[in-house]
Amino acid sequence: MKIHDISMEISEDMPVYKNKEEKKPRIEPTYRIGKFKSNESMLHLDSHTGTHVDAPFHFIQEGTKLNKVPIEKFAGPCIVIDLTDIKKRGIEETDLKNAEIKKNDIVILKTSNSLKEFDFEFVALAESGAKYLISKNIKSVGINSLGIERSQKGYPTHNSLLKNNIIIFEGLELSKIKPGRYFFLCLPLKIKDGDASPARAVLVEGL
Repeated sequence: MKIHDISMEISEDMPVYKNKEEKKPRIEPTYRIGKFKSNESMLHLDSHTGTHVDAPFHFIQEGTKLNKVPIEKFAGPCIVIDLTDIKKRGIEETDLKNAEIKKNDIVILKTSNSLKEFDFEFVALAESGAKYLISKNIKSVGINSLGIERSQKGYPTHNSLLKNNIIIFEGLELSKIKPGRYFFLCLPLKIKDGDASPARAVLVEGL
């Protein structure tokens, strides 16, 4: 068995969505050994920082909030699909049809997005791709960009997935991951009424 860490490291100089200053983390030391008996820090984080989980409440006002999402949504058998040949466009239904996606799979989309800086032309999941995944009755979907959607009026990818209670994992670090089947685990913080949360994600190989 091998465990792959597919999480981004949280730091003050990490990539953030659209390089927005207000989304950058701040990590402030509050106690340090020497003056005090322990080390402690204050974290100031956007709920969509780095590797994170989107709950339905992110886009659906009546949607399930993060602390109420069934914990089973965050773990299970998964398929990693290699889509690194796609450049500067959305992932369409036709790009996914040859993948062996099973009912209740967690689908992980490996694109060319595993970069150390934000790419404004990142590869995203197009509406037709999202609808295809919904038709396959998947459990959750993840991607290696800080957003799963780009340049779509009305945000149909987010809305269609989350209306169907398909949880979204964004900001995965997949640069060293080969396509294939794994066991996926990504646990967010249990934030009351949360729309999203940073998380630690792993792929387990050989179970």
